[in-house]
Order: sequence, then C-alpha cells, then structure tokens
Amino acid sequence: MALIELERVRHLLVCPRCRSTLADARGGLHCTSPDCPYQASAGFPVSGRWPVLVDFERSVLSREEVATGAGTDLTRPIPAGRADRLPAALARVWKPPNRVAPQNVDLLLRALPGPAPTLLVVGGATAGNGVDAVYRDPRVQVIGFDIVASPMTQFVADAHQVPLPSASVDAVLVQAVLEHVLDPALVVAEIHRVLRDGGLVYAETPFLQQVHAGAYDFTRFTASGHRYLFRRFEELAAGPVAGPGTQLLWSTDHLVRGLTRSDLAGRVARGLMCWLRILDRLVPASYAMDDAPAYYFLGRKRDAEMSAAEIVAYYRGAQTTA
Repeated sequence: MALIELERVRHLLVCPRCRSTLADARGGLHCTSPDCPYQASAGFPVSGRWPVLVDFERSVLSREEVATGAGTDLTRPIPAGRADRLPAALARVWKPPNRVAPQNVDLLLRALPGPAPTLLVVGGATAGNGVDAVYRDPRVQVIGFDIVASPMTQFVADAHQVPLPSASVDAVLVQAVLEHVLDPALVVAEIHRVLRDGGLVYAETPFLQQVHAGAYDFTRFTASGHRYLFRRFEELAAGPVAGPGTQLLWSTDHLVRGLTRSDLAGRVARGLMCWLRILDRLVPASYAMDDAPAYYFLGRKRDAEMSAAEIVAYYRGAQTTA
C-alpha cells in the first residue's frame, strides 16, 4: 500500500482553524498561534494513534465524543461491509464493481507529475469502489483522512477544514463523500486550496440514490449541479457512474424494504433483479445523464471559474426546451 507513514505526514499538518503550525502537547497537539483558541495544551486530542484535527465548534464531531468514545468509536477499525464478507461471486451481485472509476483513476495517475506525487484521499476510511490502483501504485504517496479513524488514514479531520497547508498535494480523491458533508461547496473550496497549481481532482457524488448513512446524508447533485460545484476546475472527464437500470434496481430494493419493513427482503429483491443493471448499456448517454445514480468528475485546478451562462450551456441531457 502507498499510504505514507504518519511520521512523514506529521510536518505537513496544520491547525484546522487558523492553519498555523502544530506543536506536541500532553495527550495531543496544539496550535502555535497565540491568537487561536486551539493554542491551549488540550487543543487537539489523539485517539489511539490518530491525531484528531477537528475544529469542534464547527463540526458534527464533538470533543466529548472523542473523549468518551460516544457515538463512533474512533479507535475501532471500520468493519467490513456485507458485500466484503460474501463469496466473490455473490459479492459482485450485491456490490458490482464500479466500471468507470478504474478508467478515470488510470487517467488521474497517468497525469500526475514527478516521481513521487502526493495524493489526498478525502473520506478515506475505507477503500472506494474501483479506486484500488491509487493504493497499489508505488510511485504515489497517499495521505488519507476521515471523520472516523481507520488503518487507511493517518489522522481524523473534518473535510470542511482540511488540516494541510495550501498548495501541498498533487491530487485529491473524493468518492461518495460530498453527500455526507453539510457544505459541499466549502469542501470543494478546501480541495482547491490544498491542491498545487494544475493539481487534479477525481470525485464521484450521488444524484438519484436513496439515503444512506442515516442522519449523515445531506445532499444530491444533478450533472450540471455537480459540474458547477467544481466550477474552478478544468474538466478532463465527466459523466454518469451508472445508468437508469441501476437506479431502478436500487429503487426496487428500497420499495420492497418499505412494503415489507425488512432490509433483508429488499436485499433479496435486489439480488433477484440484478439483471436490471444490464439495461444501462442500452440507454444513450444523454438519457443516462438525466437519470443516473451518481456522477463522476475528473478535473484540473484553475483560477478562473465557470459563469452562469456557461453552466446553463453545459447541460448534456436529453431534454429540450421550446
């Protein structure tokens, strides 16, 4: 795995509130700026081996949860999902491989500069679907963080305030994360900030997808809305992650769950109707743009941003206006 050791990342970490450098303190880290509220010796705690670099006054994660272990246990590795515990053949039915991510990640990796580029994974507590190549490439130096701790992360942080300096990484991967943050535009602004000039971003974000993660699911984007979210990036590739067949399959799953009040019944229905995904291949791209479960975006950092007129003209779906 290309994940950088915490000791090698430590010198990059900054205060999430004011971005000043950090210093060691008993039981954690503190900000070195005398004007920062996190300058006190109890500024940022450590949970297990993970520094918790969160501005608690502006986050869904509280200091009390970290201190008492309430809510999510930060020191406990995230358990494998149901699909990961199934035999390979059944796992592919329940959680089919993402067919667009490997292609786009390959484009991302080939576009990275230099012999040892740095790639930041936002929400990296678990490996995303189809992005394994990021962790297998010996050339890439991976930094990962999430709101929960994981063997695949070096620190805990809130994506609204990334505790890294400006222009410090070459690429960012943010897959199935932006629906779980309160202010996606602020998170994308943080991604833009930490990227070096010409840095790359790869994102996948839901559109027609049912609520997941319960109370921590907030937002959905159309294709045009997703593009405008990344308006300060040059588009290299963008499109639907899957099509209407997949969306119908997920809706069937949740319809059966609602009728039967049983998650198991929904999962069984999803397995029996898995052939619906094949229909994605029969749907033209323009129609898929209007009815996709999720969209991807691969882009390069720039200073200029799209105008209102440009985003209206960007629409690639099948609908026409009179």
